Amino acid sequence: MAAETIFVNTFTNGILGPDVPMLGPVRDGGVIVANTAPGCWGPMLTPAIRGGHEVCRPVLVEEAEPGDSIAIRILSIDVTSAGTASGNDLIHGDCCLGDPYVAGKCPGCGALYPPTRVEGTGKGCIKCAACGASAAPFEFTNGYTIAFDETRRMGLTLDRAAAEKAAAEARKFMATPDNSIQNPVVALAPCDIPGVAARMIPFVGQLGVVPVRPTPDSHNAQDFGSFLVGAPHEYAITQEQLADVTDGHMDINRVRAGAVLIAPVRVPGGGVYVGDMHAMQGDGEIAGHTADVSGVIAMRVSVLKGVTCGGPIILPLAEDLPLLARPFSAEEKALARRMAEERGVTLEESAPISFVGSGPTLNAATDCALKRAAAFLDTTVPEVMNRATITGNIQIGRNPGTVTATFLAPTAKLREKGVYDLIRDQYSL
Repeated sequence: MAAETIFVNTFTNGILGPDVPMLGPVRDGGVIVANTAPGCWGPMLTPAIRGGHEVCRPVLVEEAEPGDSIAIRILSIDVTSAGTASGNDLIHGDCCLGDPYVAGKCPGCGALYPPTRVEGTGKGCIKCAACGASAAPFEFTNGYTIAFDETRRMGLTLDRAAAEKAAAEARKFMATPDNSIQNPVVALAPCDIPGVAARMIPFVGQLGVVPVRPTPDSHNAQDFGSFLVGAPHEYAITQEQLADVTDGHMDINRVRAGAVLIAPVRVPGGGVYVGDMHAMQGDGEIAGHTADVSGVIAMRVSVLKGVTCGGPIILPLAEDLPLLARPFSAEEKALARRMAEERGVTLEESAPISFVGSGPTLNAATDCALKRAAAFLDTTVPEVMNRATITGNIQIGRNPGTVTATFLAPTAKLREKGVYDLIRDQYSL
């Protein structure tokens, strides 16, 4: 029998796919509550985690089948970490087999996916458990430790003394979940830019459904996923198989509390998973990484039978919509109606929608988003380009290659495609 609520506090080893053990099922309309582990840096420093992240175990959703979609409404996001560390990275090529996110290797004994331990703090504190060699595939070029206030509204980067104090109790500082095996990044005590204040606007970088084949979680999008094409490790894929990712790794900062994500189902039950919570991030995640945190997220999941889309669709908060894509005010509608009547034009009723695209470059990701939008709306890419130009825009999620194409689409078509009710409720239309 499907459960009303599923609680998740266990994690994958970084690999997603139909063979990964899943929880559930949760009922259609039920709730998933997950205690997530920090995303990028901790798993990047832990070669035993094979995906570059450490996401929660997927949850099956009752009656979800390939060809359907699952609407995931984010009810709440609560950061539990007191702080974290992050920064720009430098790769150690001798600590990996081709891809440092996926195939960590000990430079001393040569073991692939070696177990590691933390010895002390600072650069080089991640050691191979077997031979004692420094085994982290990454280090910082410029890094910071950031602490949060008790209300989780502001962050402040720390100086060396404060960073080293946090490093001495790194797992506690980060509130790393009990079942997480990652080495805490705070142990490295980076402190290159002390005294920087930043607003906290938490969101999740990973949210979606599992792909059809074993896929490293951080590579479940076509930008990072392109690293798998012809790779020298066991998760290599072909160029054609790259299209099978589900773009769960979006790093789009509009995927926050109150937003709705529509994810296309690829395997029976969907396998909804979440992780990689961030405390804040500007568009583009231009440093390559941001402030990864532990936290608790609650989501309501609903099956959209027969709603088929090529990739994720986001219904962000109204305040997160581009200005041109926001629903018209009563005054604006009245003015548009008057103009239509004066000129003998039938006024189109419209509503906002946002299509995710991914690719090896931002141009490729934009092309992907435009093609997905055109296919979903049964129109042409040039029409979508025009609509996105005068009633929306293209926003960068992650550099090099996740974007959203957001614009006002015809209400009649949105009704036909089975998503208008969600959009109406999201924006009180």
